[in-house]
Amino acid sequence: MSTVEAKTLFRFWPRISSAFAALALVPVPVEAQDGEGVRETRVTVGPRLVPGFPGAEGMSLRPYVDVSRRRGDEPFPFRPPDESPSVVVYRRGDITFGPVIGFVGKRHHDDAGGLDAVLSTIEAGAFVRYSLGPHVHLSAEARQGINGHKALTGMIRADYVARDGDRWLWSIGPRLTLASGRYAERYFGVTPREAAATGVPAWRADGGLLAAGAVVGARRQLSRRWGLFGYAKYDRLFGTAADSPVVDLFGSRDQWSGGVGVSYVFGRHRQ
Repeated sequence: MSTVEAKTLFRFWPRISSAFAALALVPVPVEAQDGEGVRETRVTVGPRLVPGFPGAEGMSLRPYVDVSRRRGDEPFPFRPPDESPSVVVYRRGDITFGPVIGFVGKRHHDDAGGLDAVLSTIEAGAFVRYSLGPHVHLSAEARQGINGHKALTGMIRADYVARDGDRWLWSIGPRLTLASGRYAERYFGVTPREAAATGVPAWRADGGLLAAGAVVGARRQLSRRWGLFGYAKYDRLFGTAADSPVVDLFGSRDQWSGGVGVSYVFGRHRQ
C-alpha cells in the first residue's frame, strides 16, 4: 500500500470504524434456537493480495478482516471469502443483509502511460445473502465510490459449501463483476484529450458485465479458539474492458487475488 493510499484510509477510517462499530452493537433479528444463551464472535485477520487497481497487472497488499457472530448451537454462518468487509444487521431464516465497505487503490499517471490518475477510493454499499439449503449459497453486493472513481460497482456470487460444523469448511463458486459506465470509463476508457497527450488510442468502455471468474476458500479450526483461513480468486475481464488499450498496454485481462488469515473465537461456550 502506497503512502497516499495509507493517508486516504487513515483520513476516512474514523468515520468508517465508528459507523461499523455502531452497527455491530445493533441487535441482529434472528430466529430462536436451542442454546440461545451461547454467544460467540469469530474474528479473522490477515494479509491479502489484490490487483493494485481494476485491470492492473501488479498486486497490492491489503488487510483481510472478517467478523462473524453466532448464537446458539449452530455453526458460524457461511460468508463468501471474497466479500467486502461487512456487518450483519438483519438475519432471519435463509436471508442475511447488511452494509459493506470497500477500498480501491490509486491508479497513478505512470501506471497507465500518462493517462489521468484515479484517486484511491472508499466504497460504501450493501450486501444480501440467501441460502438454498446447507450447501448452496447465493449472494450479491453493490458499492458506490464516495470519492475517487465516484462510480457504482457490484458482484453476484454463488458458492457450493462443504463443512463439518466449525471444524473445517471449504467452498467454491463462480463470480460475476458488474460496473456502471462511469466506472468502466474511469479505468478502461481513453478520452480524445488523453489520446492526444499520450499516444494511447482513444477508447470508449461500456458498463455492464466487467469480469467473470471463480473463488475457492477454506477454513480449519485448530482448537476451540484458534483457526486458519485462506482463499484464492481468479477473474477474467470481458467486453470493452478486456479489449481496452489500457489493459493491452499496461495491465492484464487476468486478475488474481487471494489471502490468508488467523481466526480467534471470543465469547461464552456451553460445555
